[in-house]
Amino acid sequence: MNAQEVIATTGNLPAKAHIRKWPKSERPREKLLARGAQALSDAELLAVLLRCGTRGRNAIELAQEHILAFGSLRELLTAEWPQWERRKDAGGVGGVGIARYAALQAGLELARRHLLEPLKVTSALTAPAATRTFLLAQLRNRPYEVFCGLFLDRRHRLISFEELFRGTTDSAPVHIKEVVRQALRHDASAVILAHNHPSGVMDPSQADELITRRLKEALALVDVRVLDHVIVGETGCFSFSEHGLI
Repeated sequence: MNAQEVIATTGNLPAKAHIRKWPKSERPREKLLARGAQALSDAELLAVLLRCGTRGRNAIELAQEHILAFGSLRELLTAEWPQWERRKDAGGVGGVGIARYAALQAGLELARRHLLEPLKVTSALTAPAATRTFLLAQLRNRPYEVFCGLFLDRRHRLISFEELFRGTTDSAPVHIKEVVRQALRHDASAVILAHNHPSGVMDPSQADELITRRLKEALALVDVRVLDHVIVGETGCFSFSEHGLI
């Protein structure tokens, strides 16, 4: 749903009517319980998290206005608190304070952790789609480059996901000794390396290929296998393993 479509989310209901006066089948919470969360629009889902509106605006109207102000639901959810404050200070949409912002971020993090759970009980090699889905949710929207490691046990189940290094919009420093140290600390038998490209382009650079080879060699000295290096872009992931680069 784009910003222009979000206004048309409440059907033929009067926009200013208090949600408690709506038919139960159209109230966001009741609709979610009866038909499932997938039946709700972006604005309705956001309204459930916001819980209530402000004077003169019900929760759905408030949600609609914020999605339009940020341009999309994705931009809204990935915005940091100073961005919300600047919009309010500039006379933009209000009604979301630090408590509501914290609730939105907590919900987003719970979704990410939910995606991580299958990797703890299933081999990362037999569930590559789950690994990439998690990495996309974790890294795709970062405005800076982040280098991470998924540390695995001898059955290739997840021990820990670690954000190891944080960089700028086009690079992140990678310290080989620190990666080795973390692998030993977790008593890992294998690791999947991952980082994002904020540009959205998935193709690996020469620097990406070089650091992968150096990490593979260094970790091999302590009997830790590098199973893959995944680059997260805008629309998907690039796997070094699938392209014969590991």
